[in-house]
Amino acid sequence: MSNREPDNTLPYVVDRNWSARLARISRVAGHAICFGPFRLLPLQRLLLKGDEQVRLGSRAFDILVALTERPGQLISKNELMARVWPGIFVVPANLTVHITALRRALGDGVDGNRFVVNVPGRGYCFTASAKAECAESADIFEQRTDVVRIRDQLIDCDEVA
Repeated sequence: MSNREPDNTLPYVVDRNWSARLARISRVAGHAICFGPFRLLPLQRLLLKGDEQVRLGSRAFDILVALTERPGQLISKNELMARVWPGIFVVPANLTVHITALRRALGDGVDGNRFVVNVPGRGYCFTASAKAECAESADIFEQRTDVVRIRDQLIDCDEVA
């Protein structure tokens, strides 16, 4: 083992831009983004269809958050790749793979639903009508209440011991 600095080109480098990513997410984090039958909760990293969680990989989820932050606007491939893989070199095919997974999870193109549109050679655009709603909906409030209840129970256990 040498004492030299780690090679920052390796894919397992810690994301040093986490605070910047968190700041971008926080713009929509206090809200649920609703589009079609879906509800996106960026802070909880959840995508719901009705009451059921939609399984989505972390990169596809990050792409969806980026696209829903600017609905109706073209986001270049380079910008998406820099956002989803900050500081890491990836080939554009990776973006294509994760966009495909995102489209499959959303049922994009099924029954006339279009959420993500590709502008060849330029980038992607989120085309669905998206609206933000307050995150203090009943289910999120219940989740927070459960966390507080569990925390209080742990505090009570510590006091007894």
